[in-house]
Amino acid sequence: MSNRYEDMFKRLNAKNQGAFVPFVTIGDPNPELSLDIIRTLVTSGADAIELGIPFSDPLADGPTIQGATIRALDSGTTPKVCFDIIEKIRAEFPELPIGLLMYANLVFARGIDSFYQQCAQAGVDSVLVADVPIEMSAPFADAAKANNVDAIFIAPPNADDAAMAELARLGSGYTYLLSRAGVTGAETEAGMPITALLDRLKQYDAPPPLLGFGISRPEQVKEAIESGAAGAIAGSSVVKVIEHNVDDGKALLENMAQYISSMKAATQLS
Repeated sequence: MSNRYEDMFKRLNAKNQGAFVPFVTIGDPNPELSLDIIRTLVTSGADAIELGIPFSDPLADGPTIQGATIRALDSGTTPKVCFDIIEKIRAEFPELPIGLLMYANLVFARGIDSFYQQCAQAGVDSVLVADVPIEMSAPFADAAKANNVDAIFIAPPNADDAAMAELARLGSGYTYLLSRAGVTGAETEAGMPITALLDRLKQYDAPPPLLGFGISRPEQVKEAIESGAAGAIAGSSVVKVIEHNVDDGKALLENMAQYISSMKAATQLS
């Protein structure tokens, strides 16, 4: 496996910080500006990044991420364009953990093994396939492992003990801990507290948990980390910065830098 997540958590632990991980859809609002946006995420403080490959049926996503997908597809973003952008980001930021959060049909389209080979060649550290249940995930996890890519699994708040044990066994890198049920979106806030969920993940020795879904404010990032999460993931709130500034690239990048900096600042524990 890639050591980038492990190295990141070690660096952050030494500084008494948690991780802040933003998500954007590659190609939103167009491939050229998307590359600048991803650069801005990193230079403004993101410890790792989660990227989506635009897909026509994003069933785990709420209206904000769906809007990002539509903008990316309308601007001509294809999987090849996405991997080209990832390769550029990898070349510029060699220590940055890069994850993909996507859907199974995009993996099947290339063949599972071929897809993970391409991920490894592009410099992707992890893949989370959102619409594959844990019971059917073994072929994906096996292909990921064979290509030195971490397989990321979602831990929902209603996961039973068997599911917790399985995601801990198959996962590596980190665990995507859901704060609540439903689809992505900042409209519905993260559920807190998460102590019971964290205790169960620890019981099964799962990879470090990053809390996602409904994270949009620095106070939520701080609360998640103080509760024991290794960090927090924000998607829809980050994409909203793009949505609100889609016609002004300069303002978009400035506002994005300010937002990411504020979210990262909340990861510092006293």
